[in-house]
Amino acid sequence: MIAKVVAARNLSDACKKVVRNKGSAGVDGMATQELKAFMDAHRSNVVNQLISKSYIPQAIKGVEIPKPNGKTRLLGVPTVVDRWLQQAVSQQLVIHFELDFEMESYGFRPRKNLQQAVLKSQGYINDGYQDIVDIDLKSFFDEVQHYKLLQLIYNKVKCPTTLWLIRKWLRAPILKNGRLHKRRKGLPQGSPLSPLMSNIMLDQLDKHLRTRGFRFIRYADDFSIYTKSKYPAH
Repeated sequence: MIAKVVAARNLSDACKKVVRNKGSAGVDGMATQELKAFMDAHRSNVVNQLISKSYIPQAIKGVEIPKPNGKTRLLGVPTVVDRWLQQAVSQQLVIHFELDFEMESYGFRPRKNLQQAVLKSQGYINDGYQDIVDIDLKSFFDEVQHYKLLQLIYNKVKCPTTLWLIRKWLRAPILKNGRLHKRRKGLPQGSPLSPLMSNIMLDQLDKHLRTRGFRFIRYADDFSIYTKSKYPAH
């Protein structure tokens, strides 16, 4: 798979996506507007580093953003170059997973959105499934076990170099308040790969709920189960 990741067209498409998404600079201060020139000048060198497994991701910049409940959420902002390469991996990785994801998952997927999830919810309710269990997985992004995620990816993509690269990104330290912190678990929200990797993990939950015969909807780490009485809801 790494050959498809580093293909010129894939890297170019990834660069355009990162530039279009804008976003703040990472720890090195490089702005998204500088990425195209960097790619043109250094693409061959970066590709060689990836293939030879000598590439070293930079630290992630930690940014606290307020939540409606008064608490904060930690965003992890990779450098623009790492965002470019993560986007290139995501574009190839999604090909292996998207068709196997359950239809009840609506977050961060091609041709899926929140409006569709709301309409599906209304459909369940209109069909009589009016007892609803609404669940938010507490600290899901902070608690993801790297080895479990990597195993799920390996089951689909048996490319040692791609797995090595993803593991490097998962383990990259995060810079908070001027100090570097090691990471042994969790998916910092804010990277191009984190939405897809969260869906890879939570698809296991989707498949479990489907096996149990539940009607449900999931959007990222929020999901609701719809039943016709309070008994199965409990």
